Order: sequence, then C-alpha cells, then structure tokens
Amino acid sequence: MNSDNTKVQMRKGILEFCILHIISRGEVYASDMLVELTSAKIMVVEGTLYPLLTRLRKAELVDYRWEESTSGPPRKYYTLTDTGRLFLDDLRETWGELVQSTNQIISNYNNK
Repeated sequence: MNSDNTKVQMRKGILEFCILHIISRGEVYASDMLVELTSAKIMVVEGTLYPLLTRLRKAELVDYRWEESTSGPPRKYYTLTDTGRLFLDDLRETWGELVQSTNQIISNYNNK
C-alpha cells in the first residue's frame, strides 16, 4: 500500500473545511486561496478549486463579487454567507472532536 495516496486522500478530505476557513477571514481571490493552500502543503489545482467554489456557491455557503482589474480580466472575490458561517462553525466543532479523538488514539499507541 502506498502511503502517498493515503496522504493525498487525507488532505482532500479537509479541503472544503480549509477553503471555507480561508474565506471566513474576509474577501479572498481564488489564486490567493491556492497560494495559501499550497504553502500549507495542501496541494490543489485550479481544476479542483473552481468546481468546489461553484458547488459551495450553489449550496449558498459562499458568494462572490466581481471586481475590475487594471492588469487583466475581472476577478471574483469570495465571501462567506451567513449560512456558510453556521456551516463552518459546525465543521470546526467536528474538526475539534476529530483532532481530540485522533490524538487519543495516537497517544494510546505511543504509550505501549
């Protein structure tokens, strides 16, 4: 079994949570999301990010506004909706529980 594949799947599993968290800080441009995710070693490409952002918008978790750019095409800046904030709060709670549970299991292994 290849551990690289498992690592990729683990990162993919938390991608939506990370994207919502990034957007929750304020308006953000998609390429800035890519930079932050990549620097955190959550490898994602535009072909993954844009469909996910579209899905989040259709679910009314995020919204966007267009802004004209002096150096190219207009840009979409994403924000979290009120529904998105509630959804993210729920995910944060679940994340905390998962971290606690995982740490408990890992510490039990290390104590043997």
